Amino acid sequence: MKIPVIAIFDIGKTNKKLFLFDEDYKIVFERTARFIETKDEDGDTCENLESLRLSVFDSLHEVLRNKQFDIKAINFSTYGASLVYVDENGKPLAPLYNYLKEYPEALKKQFYDTYGGEKEIAVSTASPVLGSLNSGMQLYRMKYEKPEIFAQVKYALHLPQYMSSIITGKMHSDITSIGCHTNLWNFEKQNYHEWVTKERLEDMLAPIFSGDDVMQSTFPSENYLTGVGLHDSSAALIPYLESFKEPFILLSTGTWCISLNPFNSVPLTKEELDKDCLCYLSFQGKPIKASRLFAGFEHEQEVKRIAEHFETSVGKYKTVKLDLNLLSEYLPKGSLVKYFDTLEENHFDFSKVNLTDFEDDVAAYHYLIFTLVFKQYVATTLVLKNTSVKRIFVDGGFSKNQIFMNLLAMVFPEIEVYAASMAQATSMGAAVAIHKHWNKKPLPTDMIALKLFVSPVKNN
Repeated sequence: MKIPVIAIFDIGKTNKKLFLFDEDYKIVFERTARFIETKDEDGDTCENLESLRLSVFDSLHEVLRNKQFDIKAINFSTYGASLVYVDENGKPLAPLYNYLKEYPEALKKQFYDTYGGEKEIAVSTASPVLGSLNSGMQLYRMKYEKPEIFAQVKYALHLPQYMSSIITGKMHSDITSIGCHTNLWNFEKQNYHEWVTKERLEDMLAPIFSGDDVMQSTFPSENYLTGVGLHDSSAALIPYLESFKEPFILLSTGTWCISLNPFNSVPLTKEELDKDCLCYLSFQGKPIKASRLFAGFEHEQEVKRIAEHFETSVGKYKTVKLDLNLLSEYLPKGSLVKYFDTLEENHFDFSKVNLTDFEDDVAAYHYLIFTLVFKQYVATTLVLKNTSVKRIFVDGGFSKNQIFMNLLAMVFPEIEVYAASMAQATSMGAAVAIHKHWNKKPLPTDMIALKLFVSPVKNN
């Protein structure tokens, strides 16, 4: 008897994965691919779209040949801020430009001078000024720098929707991609920003299709219900939204540590935008206030520095246990929260710390995490204030870090702090989004494993 499954393509910048989930949301098959990047016409590295497309087809053929599985549905979760320019047949006309590609200052100035200034646009679109990371700016650039290609473009599709289109033959937009620091969406008016209309770009943004709906596939046959594809940050939140109804924050940790608060609908202020806050749209079109911190990247760089200085291996720091005696050197006599509240936001800069000041590498590592938790406290507090959040769920790399988790419990003493683990959160989210279409079983209650952390210090 074949196992009914949903196939999810999870496309990250580095790894491209295919997962098959059974009806209990257990992973029953996994395949990973990595591609060599190609270069655009300026010599900047970018995703190889053709390799990506062929890999999807090859993976599906492989699963179809496997007599164990019965594919009921297909969906995609991919990184955001990347546009595929397609002609009327859905064929790409240009490279998939890297969202880190440098944005021309003159064009940026032209845009913001024309449409009301950086602050004004940032507030209404809930998008900090991020250059190419604001994907709407990529489309604006295409219009002014490559008019010959622009004239042939039928639609500019965000990457998740392009991936879905190669299976369905249908071209759509999705609210999780549009509502993610793109500069395209006016959060106040819940519609495209007026600059999109004035530049006559609205028709190039395909009709919006609901993230929890499905269409029929055309490849490899018409038997498969297919989702429109989701932006990965929004997809990762879906299992939590389905599992917990009381207000919570999800702290998703990786290279970026993103604090997502689906229960904060207060519009972003200019001050919050200046501090790297933004809004996402959930797959149901609701705003999710978020703050970003480049903590995973800083951790990686500084761990390398510690390992080199003390002649140890980087891997050692994945399992360092909490040592309260080491931490007590940095902890105030009273409340850690009150102490942190007296500090300037840029008080700690571990990169400038002299490592010879520490007795050993473990002491240095404890201090590094202490400084990162301060920064995390500042960033998470931005989206926490004026809400009734009672829980923080931490997933990703830092959820496994004992020192980080214990310190986080100390700086949020009124809130339950949990390490959350879930097999492949973004893929699971893309599967759960279209659950009602392919799965007759109720959603399982054990999708997310939780471990509560309690402050290790009483005087808080």
